Amino acid sequence: MRLYVCYGTFGLDRRHPCARAYHALTAAGHAPPIVRTYGCYGTDRFFAGRRAIKSLTGNYKVPTLALDDGSIIDGAENIVAWAAANYSNRDSP
Repeated sequence: MRLYVCYGTFGLDRRHPCARAYHALTAAGHAPPIVRTYGCYGTDRFFAGRRAIKSLTGNYKVPTLALDDGSIIDGAENIVAWAAANYSNRDSP
C-alpha cells in the first residue's frame, strides 16, 4: 500500500485532502508509505510524481491510494470510506 500526496500530510485534516486521507488510514490502523508528488493546480503536469498519478488514475489529482493488489483508490472521500471499511489490526499475528 502507498499513499500518494502533494507535499505532505500536514494541515488540519478537515481542510487538506491529503491530510484527511492520511489521518483516516492511520486511524484505521494502516501505516502506508507516503509518496510526495509535488505540484499544485495548473503546474501538475510539470512534476514527474503527478504524471505518474495521471498514468494510474487518468488525472493529476491526489491523494491516491495504491493497494498491494494493484487496486487504486482515488480522492480523499473514497480513501476515507475505504479506510472505514477496511480496519487493519497490525497487532494481530
